[in-house]
Amino acid sequence: MLPLAFLNLGPWEIALIVFLALLLFGGKRLPALAKDLGNGIKEFRKSLSSTDEDTPQEQTTKLEERPKKKA
Repeated sequence: MLPLAFLNLGPWEIALIVFLALLLFGGKRLPALAKDLGNGIKEFRKSLSSTDEDTPQEQTTKLEERPKKKA
């Protein structure tokens, strides 16, 4: 198994990553990207916890309960 030494980031490496992110995305867009990333992680965790609680029968029932689109 490979060692996870590449995950050991020091303060200079973290500062370099933050600096490069600022250069690439800009100061105005970076908070929006961080917020979207946080929302995505929250939705992912929510979906994982909801699939643990629901049985496959309940999930198909939820899909069938969706209103049909009228053409």
